[in-house]
Amino acid sequence: MEISVTGRHLEVTDSMRQFVNEKVARLQRFYDRIESIQVLADRESMRFRTELLVRTDHKQTFVAQVEADEFHESVDLVIDKMERQLREHKEKLRNRKHQPGSPPQPES
Repeated sequence: MEISVTGRHLEVTDSMRQFVNEKVARLQRFYDRIESIQVLADRESMRFRTELLVRTDHKQTFVAQVEADEFHESVDLVIDKMERQLREHKEKLRNRKHQPGSPPQPES
């Protein structure tokens, strides 16, 4: 899994990068076919906006974005959003695979 952390209008420090990597590693538990994760951190005046792009094996892209007053808070919130998206996607795949076919029609 490839993880990229980029900052716009702010410099991403090693401690920020380490915090993001620890949080992003949790996403593997919800969907194990993640190929790459891109984290974009942006600072607009007094607020932080964090955007998370997750690419999976079937070239699907999941996007989550959140704004908050603190950097750590924005990362936590965006990870929660992405966990929800990945969990729902996996559940959808699981339900589609195990859906029973239509019952046979009785002969008249």
